Amino acid sequence: MDKRFKLAIACLLLVVSALFFCMVAVVDVQAIGPNNTEVGLAGLNKMVFDKLGTNFTVYKITEYAGYLALLTCPCFALLGLLQLIKRKSLRKVDGQIYLVACLYVVVGMIYVFFEKIVVNYRPVIVPGETELEASFPSSHTLMALTVLVSAVILLKDYIKSKPVRLILSVGLSGLAAVIVIGRLISGVHWITDIIASVLFSVTLLAFFSYAVTAVREGKTEVPDYPALPEN
Repeated sequence: MDKRFKLAIACLLLVVSALFFCMVAVVDVQAIGPNNTEVGLAGLNKMVFDKLGTNFTVYKITEYAGYLALLTCPCFALLGLLQLIKRKSLRKVDGQIYLVACLYVVVGMIYVFFEKIVVNYRPVIVPGETELEASFPSSHTLMALTVLVSAVILLKDYIKSKPVRLILSVGLSGLAAVIVIGRLISGVHWITDIIASVLFSVTLLAFFSYAVTAVREGKTEVPDYPALPEN
């Protein structure tokens, strides 16, 4: 895909994400949550929640799956450290490593922002908690999609074996799907929390993909990091 087209798609997704955020904040706001908490797009949220209900077993599964997803983060950190040790210069560490680190930082900033600026609270009080938590967007969904799919994007830079790359891509994508779908059917989030997380994540990934393409096009040397052999 052309680099400029990727950037245009990313900008369009950013606009769509912003518009959806505004809709949730101001459209059809009603006190349908626990303790009369107000929720935007209340009709849609209530309809989906009433249909799905809650399933705390699925909620627990998504919690553990999220911890598994986070294991990809130290993998890239270790790869960057190995490159730094071998190449003896921060400037010689792959640009992709810096990009994925920046992506993680942005995800963290979004999480902190919505912890301070609460749009919606959860539709239920989760077992083990004593009060309602911020619900918009689903940070678990945002984290899982962004971390796992960004890893898929970078696989071809570091895994030369196509069969291994395919297996890892399917595994990482499948784990992301399990977390997103599981988070929805568990009932611990409103449907708009999940939609917003997917939109935010896809937007970040679109900008990330654009930046990675730019780095790849600007690279002239063959990297010296260890890689699995091609089949």
